[in-house]
Amino acid sequence: MTIARTSTNQINIVLSSGIDAFGLQCLLNYAKYLEATANIQAKQSDADNLADELNDGWWQKNKQRFIKE
Repeated sequence: MTIARTSTNQINIVLSSGIDAFGLQCLLNYAKYLEATANIQAKQSDADNLADELNDGWWQKNKQRFIKE
């Protein structure tokens, strides 16, 4: 494996062809996450609050599918 930073602000990674495809996909997904969130200023508590709001809204719309009265 070789890793090189280019002059165009990129990183090139060269891997052997024998690497596990599933593991590589997990690594790529994590790299995409890091790239997408590099400039985000939000706090974890903000993300947690948004997730709670979305889950509450979903539950209100769908609870009749799961609870029989």
